[in-house]
Amino acid sequence: MWYNGLLDLSGWQILAVTLVLTHITIVSVTVYLHRYSAHRSLELHPALQHFFRFWLWLTTSMNTREWTAIHRKHHAKCETPDDPHSPVQKGLVTVLRKGAELYMEEAKNEETLRIYGKNCPDDWMERNVYGRFPLFGVGIMLLIDLALFGALGLTVWAVQMMWIPVFAAGVVNGIGHAFGYRNFECKDAATNIVPWGILIGGEELHNNHHTYPNSAKLSVKKWEFDLGWFWIKVFSAFGLAQVRRTAPIAHRVEGKQTLDKDTAMAIVNNRFQIMAQYRKLVIKPLVQQELQKMDDSVRHVFRRAKRLLSRETSLLEPKHEARIQTMLAHSHALKVIYERRLALQQIWGRTSANGHDMVQALRDWCAQAEASGIKALQDFAATLRTYSLQPAP
Repeated sequence: MWYNGLLDLSGWQILAVTLVLTHITIVSVTVYLHRYSAHRSLELHPALQHFFRFWLWLTTSMNTREWTAIHRKHHAKCETPDDPHSPVQKGLVTVLRKGAELYMEEAKNEETLRIYGKNCPDDWMERNVYGRFPLFGVGIMLLIDLALFGALGLTVWAVQMMWIPVFAAGVVNGIGHAFGYRNFECKDAATNIVPWGILIGGEELHNNHHTYPNSAKLSVKKWEFDLGWFWIKVFSAFGLAQVRRTAPIAHRVEGKQTLDKDTAMAIVNNRFQIMAQYRKLVIKPLVQQELQKMDDSVRHVFRRAKRLLSRETSLLEPKHEARIQTMLAHSHALKVIYERRLALQQIWGRTSANGHDMVQALRDWCAQAEASGIKALQDFAATLRTYSLQPAP
């Protein structure tokens, strides 16, 4: 019958097809718009680029230049009043409910497009079809869905239209800066929503992405999975993609005790992984050790101590800063490792200095760590010397 459409599928079959269709859209966003266009972390074959452009025109009406510009501005102005969709500035509920509206509002900002929308498609199709008639594509998609699936085609179309506004514009931009876990203490509030980037093609690993925005691979831990990276590997196998950049690999040479220029550059390149190790190898055991010494009257002060002592300082609220100072007043050991953490991070800001100054700053830091009398800190200083730009032969 006509109301079943040309394919005459069952309800479960239509559900499966809908999930496939929305997944293609997610792949188009994460691989083409995000990793290719916005960050240029990989190259894509022109035919694959145009397929993604065409599919996004059909299913989202999104324009490559607009999306790219807005996302680049998000990174450049993250968590500031100029961030187009920061839940820190605009409120989580606002971003969850009005993520698509925030996108459309920023897309009208010609200054944003001029500054951040460079090196995007500007061919005949973009000027005369995709850019000129953005809603025509989703109208064609509606007719296709109705023809293929009958009356339920309207539901299929509605799901397709809502998928990106809800999951990408709302969930990633909202929850991805509010709740979740953090592998790295980057400068903004980005979090990993879950360790399995399946539903949104890897975009769930948002903290990883904000730490290494130019990496084509969003997973960094062995137990994390990035479905977008899986598709990039598939495209690469067929000669349709070429990875340009991934997150740096922290090489260590066991037994190496010389802190030279090679070591200093390796430490700077891998500073986020190293600070994650500092949290694991220094802060965590020291917090546990100090808690065992505390009596019940002050134990509550050390609630969430590991997280607060590891937190990026620019993200700390006044109440958190006050709690940290109270903790440090009760524990000399925690005061030392916290100050050593801040001192180590200050060295990252000296990347403009010459190599000799960087090496000397790290040597001084290690000497002070070794003189602290705190074994975890001494062991960490010894570990720093083993880092290298090249893996062990």
